[in-house]
Amino acid sequence: MQFRPRRSVLYMPGSNARALEKAKTLPADALIFDLEDSVAPDAKDAARDQLAAAVRDGGYGKREIVIRVNALATPWGEADLKMAARAAGDAVLLPKVETPEDIAAARLVLRAAGAGDGLTLWAMMETPRAMLHADRIAATRQGQFQLEAFVLGTNDLAKETGATLGQGRTGMLAWLSACVAAAKARGLDVIDGVYNAIGDEAGLRAELEQGRALGMNGKTLIHPSQIGPCNEVFTPLADEVAWARKIIAAFALPDNAGKGVLSLEGKMVERLHAEMARRTVTIADAIAEREGSA
Repeated sequence: MQFRPRRSVLYMPGSNARALEKAKTLPADALIFDLEDSVAPDAKDAARDQLAAAVRDGGYGKREIVIRVNALATPWGEADLKMAARAAGDAVLLPKVETPEDIAAARLVLRAAGAGDGLTLWAMMETPRAMLHADRIAATRQGQFQLEAFVLGTNDLAKETGATLGQGRTGMLAWLSACVAAAKARGLDVIDGVYNAIGDEAGLRAELEQGRALGMNGKTLIHPSQIGPCNEVFTPLADEVAWARKIIAAFALPDNAGKGVLSLEGKMVERLHAEMARRTVTIADAIAEREGSA
């Protein structure tokens, strides 16, 4: 499967027709069209119909289209999943996933609704039970409607646990790292939770840098003004990409075919660095291709 950058993942309310239209012009890598938290109960049905029409009509270019549904336990969850099965988006974001059975239940509804095999799943990780079961949930990756990403719901996690989002999120670092470890062990991406202070770019950048340092692939956003800093932080620097290409080229030389360690420009590089270099180049190339055709 072709690599897709997921640096900036913007939430857009499914009930806001103007926002759905504006999303076609925004430089976000992915768009989460939301039917859950941002839509009032009495607007759920209308938002579902409106969102289905917007996704089917298209016009979003190479932006990844993700539909966040309501949970199956709610009055709207099953209808949301059936709509997502027909709407031809890229992925379905399942809220409040806590066990592997939650993934299995969603797959059953999608299968019965005739969803295409190319549709993938993302899982919201936003409760204490989700933190405890992160590896078991990640292990459900393979199968029809492949699980591709964890999305961290840090606001809900703070509400459920009492942990603070301030002070560098120190109260959550163990959980964030556990989710990253579980996801990476199974080949999933991890998208960080939102930053709530829209006008605080310095605070946003600090949290973006923290997320990247923890191994996140990108961050969920609540306002278009956050897209630029997010894309910048999660894009490999030109010097990083150039060095990665040198490492790849060095290990590709016939004389180095059997070597595990090389000296390159006065630095020791190992085979593991070559693997890391290939990922850096893959990300950079995918971003360049994405931005050249957005």
